[in-house]
Amino acid sequence: MITALRQWWQSFDVYANPRVRAMLFLGFSSGLPFALVLTTLSARLRQAGIDRTTIGYFSLVGLAYSLKYFWSPVVDRLPLPGLARLGRRRSWMLLAQVCIVIGLLAMAFADPGVDAQQVAWLAVFTAFASATQDIAVDAYRIEAAQTDTQGAMAAAYQTGYQLALICTGAGALTLAAELGWKASYAVMAACALVGLVTTLVIAEPDVGKAAAVRPPEPLVDRFERWAAGWPRPLRILLSWCIGAVVCPFVDFFTRMGWKTALPILALVVTYRLNYTTMGVAANTFYLDIGFTLEQIALVSKVYGILMTIVGAFLAGVLIRRYGVPRTLLIGLVLLSCANLVYAHIASIHPGIAWLATAVSADNVANGIAGTAFIAFMSSLTSANYTATQYALFGTLWSLPAKSIASQWGKIVDAWGYPAFFIYTAAIGGLALPLVLWLIWRERRKASSSTI
Repeated sequence: MITALRQWWQSFDVYANPRVRAMLFLGFSSGLPFALVLTTLSARLRQAGIDRTTIGYFSLVGLAYSLKYFWSPVVDRLPLPGLARLGRRRSWMLLAQVCIVIGLLAMAFADPGVDAQQVAWLAVFTAFASATQDIAVDAYRIEAAQTDTQGAMAAAYQTGYQLALICTGAGALTLAAELGWKASYAVMAACALVGLVTTLVIAEPDVGKAAAVRPPEPLVDRFERWAAGWPRPLRILLSWCIGAVVCPFVDFFTRMGWKTALPILALVVTYRLNYTTMGVAANTFYLDIGFTLEQIALVSKVYGILMTIVGAFLAGVLIRRYGVPRTLLIGLVLLSCANLVYAHIASIHPGIAWLATAVSADNVANGIAGTAFIAFMSSLTSANYTATQYALFGTLWSLPAKSIASQWGKIVDAWGYPAFFIYTAAIGGLALPLVLWLIWRERRKASSSTI
C-alpha cells in the first residue's frame, strides 16, 4: 500500500518540468480571447440592445476555431520576416498575441449599440488571431516535450485555458457590472500580455528549429518534374501547396498505414460527440429546471471550471501511470455516466446539491477525457507537419460534433430532457469499440517489442 502511494506521488513530479509550467501560461493565453468574442460578447451585445437574431449571427465568429486547418499550413511552414530569431513557433505566437491585444483594445472602445458591424469585424479579427495562436501553441506543446510528458503538457494547457474562461466569464462580467464594458475589455487586453511575456521568455523547441529545414518531399519533386514547362511563379505556388496541404495527409497515412489510420481518424471524429452534444444544452437545461442565473454562474461557470481543472490535473497523472489509451477509456466512461446523472435529475425537481453533483461528475470527466484526447491527437502528429496535422484533427472532431449538437433542441422538444441525456450517453458508445481497439493495439505492440 505504501509503495503504491509512493509511486502515485512520484507521478506528480512531471509537473516540475519548466516547459510544463510554461504551458499553464500559454493555455491561459489561448483561452483568454475565446469567451470575449463569443459568450461574454453576447452578454455585452444584449445589454447594448442588440436583438437575439443578430446576436445569433455573431456566433459564426466561432468558425475561425473550427476552420483553422485551412491556414495552418502557412503557420507551419512560412517564416515571419523580422522575427526569424525567435523561431517559427514563437514568432507566430508573438504575432498572434500582439494582434489579440490590439483586437481586444479596439473592441473595448467600440460601441455595439452605435455600430454593431464594426464590433463584428473586430471580433472576427480577434478570433482569427486567437485561432492562429492556437495553431502555434499546439505545435509548440507537441514539439517542446517528450512523449511521456505530453499528458502533463496537455493538463497544464487545459488548466490555464479553464482559468482563462473564469477570468473572461465571471471576471469580465463582474468588471462590466462595476466599471462598464470598456474597462472590462481593456483589463482583458492587459491580461493577454501574459502570453506575450511567456513567449518572449520560453525557448524555441529544438525540433521546431530542425524542422525549419524540410526533408525531401517526393510528391513535390514529382510534380515539379511533371510541370517543368509551366510558368515558374505558378509552379512554385502549386509546389508549395502540395508540400503544405497534400504532404501532411500522405505523411499520416504512410506512417500509420490505411488499416490503422482509418480507425484512428474515426476515433478522432467520434470521441467528443457526447460531451459536445450535451454541452450546448447545459445552460438552457439549468434554466428550464428552475435554477437562477446566479446559481448557474456559481455552480457551472466557477465551481464547474474548477472541477474541470481537477480532472485535467488527474489526467496528467493517469496518462503518466497508465498511458493515453486507458485514460481515454476512463474519461469516456465517466462522461457517459455523468450524462446519466443528468438524465436522472431531469426527471426530478433537484436542489442545488444535485446540480453540484452533476456538474462535478461532468466536469471532472471532461477534464480527464479532454486532456487525454489532446495528448492522443498530439501523439499522432509528425515533427515535419506538427501544426497542420494537429489543426486537421481539430477540424475533424469539431465540425461533425457541432453539426450533431445543433439538433439537441429538436430532440428535447420531441422526447424531453431525460431521453436527450440518455441519447448523449449512448453517443459515447460510438467511440467505445475504437478506444478498446486502441488499447488492444498498444498491448500488442508492447508484447511484440518484448519478444
